[in-house]
Amino acid sequence: MKETHRLVDSHDATDLAALIKAGEIQASELLEVCIERVEKVNPELNAVAEKLYDAARNTTPEEGPFSGIPTMIKDLFAPLKEARSTNGSLALGEARLGIDDSTVSRLRAAGCNFIGTTTSPEFGASYSTESQRFGATRNPWNTAHSAGGSSGGSAALVAARAIPFAHGNDGGGSIRVPASCCGIFGLKPSRGRVPSGPLVGEGWGGMGSAHALTLSVRDSAALLDAVAGEDLGAPYAAPAQAVPFADLLKQPVRPLKIALVEQIAPFSSSLEALNAVRSTAALCESLGHTVTPAQLPIDLEAFLNSAFNVIGASTRSYLDLVGQMRGTPVRDPELEVNTRIILREKGGISAVDYVKSIEMFHTLGRVMANFMLDYDVILTPTLTREPPLIGDLVMKDENASLEEFIHLSHSYSPFTALFNATGQPAMSVPLYWTPEGLPLGSHFAGRFADEATLFALALQLEQARPWAQKIPTVNACL
Repeated sequence: MKETHRLVDSHDATDLAALIKAGEIQASELLEVCIERVEKVNPELNAVAEKLYDAARNTTPEEGPFSGIPTMIKDLFAPLKEARSTNGSLALGEARLGIDDSTVSRLRAAGCNFIGTTTSPEFGASYSTESQRFGATRNPWNTAHSAGGSSGGSAALVAARAIPFAHGNDGGGSIRVPASCCGIFGLKPSRGRVPSGPLVGEGWGGMGSAHALTLSVRDSAALLDAVAGEDLGAPYAAPAQAVPFADLLKQPVRPLKIALVEQIAPFSSSLEALNAVRSTAALCESLGHTVTPAQLPIDLEAFLNSAFNVIGASTRSYLDLVGQMRGTPVRDPELEVNTRIILREKGGISAVDYVKSIEMFHTLGRVMANFMLDYDVILTPTLTREPPLIGDLVMKDENASLEEFIHLSHSYSPFTALFNATGQPAMSVPLYWTPEGLPLGSHFAGRFADEATLFALALQLEQARPWAQKIPTVNACL
């Protein structure tokens, strides 16, 4: 077992799957090792929503590229047939849907073995994974700080080396924000690249997309190969990928034209965030890319108003459905302050306002597609400052305005949600740590359906400035 622990310390999922296939380690032993590792770090991190250890022990993994690799699924609009589906809320009780989300089904077919679910804030509407249901999920680099949100549980466990990768989803930055906070790699695919069914048609008006949080770029590419593809009946579809993303990583990176956007009004980036993104820009230039300062052609405040129209209406519709399913309406005392504020101000918008907001998203997509004619990639800070302290992003006064909530959240992460609305792929790459030892990711967005360029650039950056050997204070390593 010690030798298997050491392998998990230093190997990504691609390597571990190859060792299982070669018979050098047993899937059953790797499973027990990962369970031990989760148990070691979770008391300090509080990242597990539900443990499914016995179900995993009784599972024979499918044959696939990740056969026998233990992982976890985020407990947010991604049902796993073995698990509760709480979406981070007390209002869901012990609800068990008994079905797999489409992405979960594809991960299962790829050979993954699910050992549990990971924490999320209520309905994913926070950049910090803190909830009344589960409490606060803490950052493995410094437990006084948040792991980010809303895929904070997944990010914390991967960063702490408990599991090689974990599922996440992203409706406004929920993969990329915790990836930045925890010092790991996180990519949000293009709209329609990954299936959203069978229960979700277009989460948050098409802003939502699922993928993973990983230690290595190649794991992320191989996982996207495993889950991407036709989603029958879905309202959106990305163009089919002719060559696997993992294979494209073997090709040399061409020189890229990169737009450097350091800030976006009305919010400002801290000195450390600027240091991080400028350091990354200099690294890109040293690798032969052209970096040009630019400004995004976007009215951020108008966009955020439209985004919360969609989020508020979607949340109201979802809670109405929950009430119908359980036979009693969901009442305000069952919900957290963040959710109450959103519902109070945006839960009853008109159909006309909803349609206008969706049309704004589509207009923004076209504006950004034209902007991208001059650039291959956009580089911004992932976050405007270091990972927040526990409690910093939690609204405590339900009489506060939505404007106050938006300022609290989006002054911290003003860039990420834009690329959910446009449908462009985007990623956070861990290339910088503050003097206090906290990670700050660099955020890249590519042209629609061009994950290949992002992966190629990320691999080049990973090779130039490796991050896997950086181990946080709370870790599962021997």
